[in-house]
Amino acid sequence: MIIVTGTIDLDEGSIAPAKELASAMAKATRGENGCLSYAFYQDIENPARFRIYEEWEDEAALQAHFKQPHMAKFNEGLSKLKVLGADVKKAETEGFKKL
Repeated sequence: MIIVTGTIDLDEGSIAPAKELASAMAKATRGENGCLSYAFYQDIENPARFRIYEEWEDEAALQAHFKQPHMAKFNEGLSKLKVLGADVKKAETEGFKKL
């Protein structure tokens, strides 16, 4: 399994349009083959910070995601917003064990 997670920091004026972009992106992405989980979360202590969390069956599914039209639309929309910083990382895992 592949996990992608990280944060995107925005200017306050970009929060509302970012929420619309993120919502549309998440809905479209969850329908992709190999997508196990895909969501954005807004930080309750810093509303201009969004966390992304994704789980993919494998690298092929993640690479196919990058080629989707909704990914291009999301990136185009994001480029029009004032992004102050982003830190997104990918990890491969053998799975999780129940605690």
